[in-house]
Amino acid sequence: QVQLVESGGGLVQAGGSLRLSCAASGRTFSSRAVGWFRQAPGKEREFAAAVTWSGGRTYYADPVKGRFTISRDNAKNTVFLQMNGLKPEDTAVYYCAADRLTLRTSAAMSPNDYNYWGQGTQVTVSS
Repeated sequence: QVQLVESGGGLVQAGGSLRLSCAASGRTFSSRAVGWFRQAPGKEREFAAAVTWSGGRTYYADPVKGRFTISRDNAKNTVFLQMNGLKPEDTAVYYCAADRLTLRTSAAMSPNDYNYWGQGTQVTVSS
């Protein structure tokens, strides 16, 4: 079993930065890809970024490419999402999620491929 807890959200002005953390418990976490998803009010949950279990490959949605960076520290069972150049349209609840499978060579971008979810952290970007 894997449990996830996000932190690091908050209120920031446009152009600012935030660093989200996803702390995990469970001995299989380091063998699973991790994704960050976000959900704005009235919208469906959407993919933002993902990293393979080894950290060797990263994936980004077009709206965040070049501004967000995902990374992981398996020794600390933590995944990070560094968000720079934030825009008002980045406002959402951000969730981290762990892959339902272990040791995948790639990271999925569909929420259906993730079994373990955190409670979310609110990110609000003011204009």
